[in-house]
Amino acid sequence: MSFGLEDVVKALRWAAMLTITMILAGMAAASDDGTDAARQLTPQAQSEVGQSGTESAPAGSASQTQPPSALDRRDRIFYPGDTERPKTLIRKLFLNILLDQEDIFTSPFHVDHHNAWAWLLSGAATGGLIAADRHIADSFENSRGQVRWGGRISNIGTSYTLIPIVAGSYVYGAWRDNAKAREIGVLGTESLLDSLIVVEILKQAARRNRPDEKDPGEFWGGGTSFPSGHSIQVWAIASLLAHEYKHKKIVGVTAYSLAGIVSASRIAAQKHFAADVFAGGTMGWFIGRYVYETHMSHLAHKHAWLTPMIVPEIQSSQRSYGVALVFGGAAPTPSIGPMTTSSGITTFSRFPSR
Repeated sequence: MSFGLEDVVKALRWAAMLTITMILAGMAAASDDGTDAARQLTPQAQSEVGQSGTESAPAGSASQTQPPSALDRRDRIFYPGDTERPKTLIRKLFLNILLDQEDIFTSPFHVDHHNAWAWLLSGAATGGLIAADRHIADSFENSRGQVRWGGRISNIGTSYTLIPIVAGSYVYGAWRDNAKAREIGVLGTESLLDSLIVVEILKQAARRNRPDEKDPGEFWGGGTSFPSGHSIQVWAIASLLAHEYKHKKIVGVTAYSLAGIVSASRIAAQKHFAADVFAGGTMGWFIGRYVYETHMSHLAHKHAWLTPMIVPEIQSSQRSYGVALVFGGAAPTPSIGPMTTSSGITTFSRFPSR
């Protein structure tokens, strides 16, 4: 039995689809690994983190916020009240992005029954769209007006549009002392940079021709069609915003709607096939969720002991009462009599009884 060049190309296409499927599912696996980080620490271990932080340094010192680094290699500093200097912020952000890329590209080797569904669904959808790409593209009018307007609308998802938005969010947060805006600015920048790295690596691996190029849709033709860079970026930011404002549904609906419009406009502009924007959008959504969940799980086990608690205090011997602002890993019970505190800084205000 002899194999022709066309058979070899088909075999390579299926191998590429399998590889891309692994990367797509890797986004989900990495995201799930991030959410599991906090669960891996028992309450006792979390308590030890808090105690080690308070016992190793005087109250209010900078080293008080640095529990043992062995519990987490990441140095995430984006918690409420923190505005770092640009040099320090950039250094920590760069190190976190390196860890993100390690998690993303090694996640296919950590698949389990919890995230296997992502492998199957993303692979089936991507393969089906690759097979139907040309039929979907031909279903559009493909007029000059459509291509022109598609290109204009898709500018919403470009780097030079999204980067100033997330950078402006951080600047606004630092100026107005808005912790949420600062967090969105930093995590948005991290999501965008993660997306850009992933998409450029996959573009060079797939080298698929764009719809307006010679041999449209062909893999290893020298093109940069797969996956869509616009889609991966805009969906990463949309996913981050939706998770940041999970209790405000209108934010998620608006962000996802804009991301969907940008993705569709790339097809209308004849710059990408449906499979390109689907793969990019899927990876972008998982990257946005991964960055957010990894950040939150880090805070949960590294900075949770810094959360202030207001506890009532009563001193019957002096006929006075008040409140204590307690920083600790576990909520203390209201005390009656001499004031007792948990680990951390305590402030007591006394109001004489009448």
